[in-house]
Formats: sequence, C-alpha cells, structure tokens
Amino acid sequence: MRPRKDFNSVVFLGVGAPFMVSTFSTGCSPHLPTLYTRFKAVWLIFLILGLGTLLPWNFFMTAIGYFKYQLRDIDSVTDRLLPNGTSDINGTALSQENYLQGKFGNVMTLCAMLPMLMFSCLNSILLERIPEVVRISGCLGAIFILFLLTSVLVKVSLEPVTFFGITMLTIVLINSFGAILQGSIFGLAGLLPTAYTTPIMSGQGMAGTFAALAMICAITSGSTQNESAFGYFNTACVVILLAIFTYLALPRLEFSRYYFNKGKNACKHKRKEEERICKIDLIKQDQAGDTERRSSTQLVENTNTEADRNSSIFVILRKIWPMALLVSLVFSVTIGVFPAVTVDAKSTISADGTWGVYFIPICCFLLFNAFDWLGRSLTAICMWPPKDSKFLPAFVIARAVFIPLFMLCNVHPRQLPVFFTHDAWYIVFMIVFAFSNGYLASLCMCYGPRNVTAKEAETAGAIMSFFLSLGLASGACLSFLFRGLV
Repeated sequence: MRPRKDFNSVVFLGVGAPFMVSTFSTGCSPHLPTLYTRFKAVWLIFLILGLGTLLPWNFFMTAIGYFKYQLRDIDSVTDRLLPNGTSDINGTALSQENYLQGKFGNVMTLCAMLPMLMFSCLNSILLERIPEVVRISGCLGAIFILFLLTSVLVKVSLEPVTFFGITMLTIVLINSFGAILQGSIFGLAGLLPTAYTTPIMSGQGMAGTFAALAMICAITSGSTQNESAFGYFNTACVVILLAIFTYLALPRLEFSRYYFNKGKNACKHKRKEEERICKIDLIKQDQAGDTERRSSTQLVENTNTEADRNSSIFVILRKIWPMALLVSLVFSVTIGVFPAVTVDAKSTISADGTWGVYFIPICCFLLFNAFDWLGRSLTAICMWPPKDSKFLPAFVIARAVFIPLFMLCNVHPRQLPVFFTHDAWYIVFMIVFAFSNGYLASLCMCYGPRNVTAKEAETAGAIMSFFLSLGLASGACLSFLFRGLV
C-alpha cells in the first residue's frame, strides 16, 4: 500500500483549467462491489468542486463591463446596458473612459496573478500544517462571503475610488483562497483512483464557459445593469454554496470514505515506521557510547543532504529549463493582452445595437474559454510537435504576433490607427489565440517532467508550476505596457 502525495505543484490560470504537473494516486480499487454504487455521486462532487475553484476569477473577469460601469463619472445616467461598461445619456454612448475605468483591467489582472504566484510557493507549507477539512471548507466559505459582499455592493452607492479599492481587495482575497482551495482539492483527489482528477479538470474547464453563459443570460434578461449584475453574482453564490454542501457530503459516501481511510492509515503507518527507525538509531548510538561524535557526524550529513537537495533542484532545472521557459512565455503573451486589451474591443458592425452588447461576452470570453479548453483536450489524442522538435519553441515565440494583432483591432480608447476594422478579424484572432494557448501550454507542461527520472518528476512538476505562475505574473505586469501603447 502506497501513501498519497499532495498535488503541491498544481497552478491554475484564471481563464481556463489547470495543468496538472505532478500526479500521484493510490491507483488500486476495492473489491467490494457495493463501493461502486457511489461512483457517479463522487464523480459529480469532484466536478462541482472543480467548477468552484475557478468560477470566482472567471466571474469577476467576465463582469468587467459591470465594474467599469460602476466606476463612471456621470452623476445621472440612463441605466441602460451597453458593452464594456459604457453609459448612455439621451441615447448617446460615452465611449471615453476615465482613469479608473482605463486601468481597471490591468490592475484586476495584476491583483489576481500575484497572489497565484505567491501561493504557488506557499501551498506546500499550508497543505502540511493546516487540516484538509479546514482548508477546503474554510476557503469555500470565505469565497462565498466575498461573493455575497460583491452582490450586496451592487445595491450600495459608493464613490468610484472606494468601489475600486474594495473590488481589488476582493479580487486579491478571492484568488488567494482559490489557490489554496485548488491545491487542497487535487490533494484530496490524490487519495482516490487516478480517474477522479478528470472531473476536477473538467469542472475547471467549464468555469470560464459557465461564467460567460451566465453573463449572456443576464444581458438577455433585459434588466438594468445593476439588476443584471445582482442576479449574475447571486448565481455564483449558489454554485459556491452547492460546492460547500457537496464537499460536506463527500465523507459520508462509502466509496470515498474507503479511500480516505486507506490513505490516512498509510500515512500513519509511514510515521510509525519512521519513529521506530529513529528509536533504533538512538539505541544504537547509546550502546556505542559516542553520542557526541555521532551527533556531529549526523549534523554534517544533514548539511550535506540539504546541499544535495538544493543541488538536485538546479540539476533538474537544467534538464527542464527549455519547457519551463516556454510555458512562461505562453502565459506571458496570453495574460499580457487577455483581458486587458481584448476586453476593450468594440464591434464595428453594430456598436450601439444588440450585437454590440453581446460582442465581448461572446467573442472575447465565450470563444476564448471554449477554444482554450479544446486545445488542452486535443493533447489527450495528439501531442505534436515532439518535445525535442524545434517547431515547439518556434510556435510559442510566434504567439507574440497576437500582441500587435489585438492592439491593431478596434480597441478603444486608443491612439494607434485601427488596421483590422471588421469584427471577423477579431474573432479569427481570438479563436487561434485561445486554441494555441491551451494546446501549447498543455504540451509544455506534459513534456517538462518527461525529461527527468521518475524520482525527480515531482520536483520537476513544482518547478514547472512556478514558471507557469511566473508567466502569469509577468503577463499581468506587461499588460500595463501593452494597453498603454494602444
């Protein structure tokens, strides 16, 4: 019987599902037929938990139009829903954004990605020191309260600066709790057979699409901006509440309880074995009568072990640095323009009509999440180019072309001339952009641990996840530059 290993090297991207870079599971199945009667229930619970981990960030990102609307300078406006948070007075759209509206997308991305980078480093410590039930239920409860607060603020009139500060603080907290929650969920799934990581990834892949569809439904309702946002955020509260109840029901199912108890017993057995070996070593030291010399020797050995561990990290890094660098570049380009630049695009076909209202929810958020998930899913049946091919780094570097392409679309406000005026250009760019993000990032995350031995795979996964987070954070910083150049 093998003990589980926590998924300390799992990092998520706010716009899609995570890439699992260090996987381990008990792998064996019980022989009791009655345990399988709960298979679908456990599978659905992990699907809902996966949905709950990425839903918060996707809901905030998709609602960027509402947040910009709340940051408007107009004292009295007609509360009619227009794309990207613009208002309407006497039927005339106000496309000119104020300072807070212009910087909202960039600051929001930065406030989301920096906590991810920080907690990707701290997650392994938290997983060891805080019990699993406290981490998961506590994080879900905190996320529910933050969404509830966001729903309440829809009905409260605040100054734009105050609203901006509260929103950014909420985004920092909600992504911090989300990072802890995700690592804990994958650690919990590590106690079950390997197949149970699939519903988590599927749920997280559904999060972005679910948020986009929820926003489209809110717009379709024909309600005012605030009423639509109130129903939109309440939908998120319901999903998080459902995730809490399903998690509390998980230990009550015979199938999951069997594996959870087996994993805990394996960990206890390992600790007892380590204590027994330690006691035997102490007895041998006492019998030898040279405890002081052995303590000095043990200190030197511990120092050498720590040095060897640090040395092994650099050895592994030298083996996987090309893939680590490539995955960082993929996400630097993606977060550099999405959503900071792409969300400010406006339709040229019907800017003030019905299509103009649905343009960003459909062509930006829904298309990105759908084709990003399609790209990641394709790696399950096709992994080309191979890891040693020169085409892989060429494709990753070539994605940088999307930065000027989106900047030259009909993004407003702007200083540069518009080169790609038709909506079709934006849609085609978004499809290829999203698909290449999911496919190339998934390839890099899969190829990285393959360059090392099985013993080094877990450390390699942790290094890859750190570079993934580094790409997210660097992309968030670069988004200020890219949006400013437009």
